[in-house]
Formats: sequence, structure tokens, C-alpha cells
Amino acid sequence: MGYRGVVSEKPVTVIGAVVANLVIAVAKFAAAGVSGSSAMVAEGIHSVVDTGNELLLLVGLRRAKKPPDETHPYGYGMELYFWSLLVSMILFSVGGGMSIYEGIHHLQHPGEGGDAMWSYITLGVAFVAEGASWLIAVRAVGREGREARFMDKLHRSKDPTKFVVVGEDSAALLGLVVAFVGVLTGQLTGSIYPDAIASMVIGAILCATAVYLLVHSKHLLIGESTDPEVVADIRRLIGEHEAVRQVGRALTMHLGPQEVMVNVDIQFQDLSSEQLAQAIDELEVIVQSAHPQVRRLYIEAQSVADNLLARVREPRV
Repeated sequence: MGYRGVVSEKPVTVIGAVVANLVIAVAKFAAAGVSGSSAMVAEGIHSVVDTGNELLLLVGLRRAKKPPDETHPYGYGMELYFWSLLVSMILFSVGGGMSIYEGIHHLQHPGEGGDAMWSYITLGVAFVAEGASWLIAVRAVGREGREARFMDKLHRSKDPTKFVVVGEDSAALLGLVVAFVGVLTGQLTGSIYPDAIASMVIGAILCATAVYLLVHSKHLLIGESTDPEVVADIRRLIGEHEAVRQVGRALTMHLGPQEVMVNVDIQFQDLSSEQLAQAIDELEVIVQSAHPQVRRLYIEAQSVADNLLARVREPRV
């Protein structure tokens, strides 16, 4: 059978976030121009950076679907993790850095205030749009894996199109609340400080979010095992086969969001070479049927009878 890409789902979470952030960015900068709000400028920067980041994720998704070749025999699935790492760096340096700079600049060079009503309207519309994008991403993460708390699923997620969007949209919603408080407080007090401080707080939120995404992406990029529950179930399934005497260690690594490589040591019963080969084929079918994300299964197989060492061929994909 032909190669099947490691990312088969449609990137609904990313596309929804791109559309929402692009529209919101234009509205925020327009409101900033009318109101003179530093916090609104920071929010506009935030939305532009988010839009660019999600476009980069779409690039990563496209490249991750490339089939294996001679130079990359395991495919390009892990390239998506590189792009998510790049997204985190841009969010930190551009989004967080420019927002903090905007706040400091506003303190040093305060401009004339304008009509804050446009800021309130834009923030309200942005909150609704960001909230919708956030819900889409949260539901996508919630559908991952077995029963577990949402935060555990988010922490264990191997798909940057989900955990990156959840992180960015969560930061966006929190930033909108901070911007609203800054604009409102500045309007009530007539001071420039609340608005400028809000811009710097938004920058700090973006930097903190970027660090979390950076660490998550780094772990995946250098090779991270799959969930312990999956590993335990794979060992259980293998151990239940009548030809298996003992199951040794099982090493796993994600080669993409939906592609896992498994290497497991198995000691079989007294089997002939033909029986051993048949048992390995059966185990391949059993494991892949229960866990379709296991695209490559390698078995270090030893038969008690003839001390035969064998490797299973790659599963059909």
C-alpha cells in the first residue's frame, strides 16, 4: 500500500485561528489609531504575530505530509515540530518584545488620547472571535486520547496545530482582558500609566506563553515517547499472545503527531522459524489494530528453542 501522510486531519483549528486573527488585527490597529491606546497597539501586534505564526504552522503541516525518501527514510513528520519551535521564538521575540517596547515608548512619549469607544467595541468583537477559535482548539485537544483531565491532554498533546493554537488563543483572551482594564482605567483616571502598563503586561503574557510552547516543542523535536498508557497497552497486547513467553522493554518515539515508532524486546516460546515469523505477523496486526498511530513496529524477537534473533518488517501503511 502507498504511504499515508502523518497528518491526516484537516487543520480546522489553525485555519479558524488565521481567519479570526487577521480580521481582528485590522480592527485593533484601526481602534488604536482612533483612540491612541498603547494597549490596543500591543493587541494589534499580538494578532499580526499570531496570524503569521499560524500561517507558518500551515507550512509545517504541508511539509510534514511529504513521503519518506532516501535521505529521510522515516518521513518528514517531525518537521512540524521545527515550525512550532519557530512559532514560539517569534511569539517571544516579536510579539512579547514589541508589546513591552510599545508600553515603554508610550510612557516616554505619550500622545493625545482619542475616543475610547472604538477600543471597547473592537475588544468586545475580538473577544468573541478569539473565544470561538479557542473553543475549536480546546475541543480538538479534548478529543485526544483516553479519559484524562484537559490540562493533562494539553501537556501530552503531540500535535502543534492544537496545543500551539490553544496557547496562543488563551494568551489572546487574557491579553484582551488586560487591554480592557488598561483602557478603562486610563479613561477613568486620565492617566497614561494604566494603558502603557497594560501593553507591557500583554508583552509579558506573550513571553510566558512562548516559553511554554518553546519547551513543549523542544521535547517533541528531540524525540518524545508516546503516552505511558499506550506503551503499557502495547506490552499487554503482546504479552497476551500465546506464542509470547515474556515482554521486555518497549521503546517508543513520535515521528509526527499521528506516527509512532515502537521497538520492543520479546522472548517467544519454543518456536520454529516459520512459527516465529507467523507470530510476529500476528502481533503486528494486533498492535496496529488497537493503536493505528503505530506506523513502524520493530520486534527484537528471541525464540527459546533456537536462540533466533529476528526483526519484523515495517508494518503496512
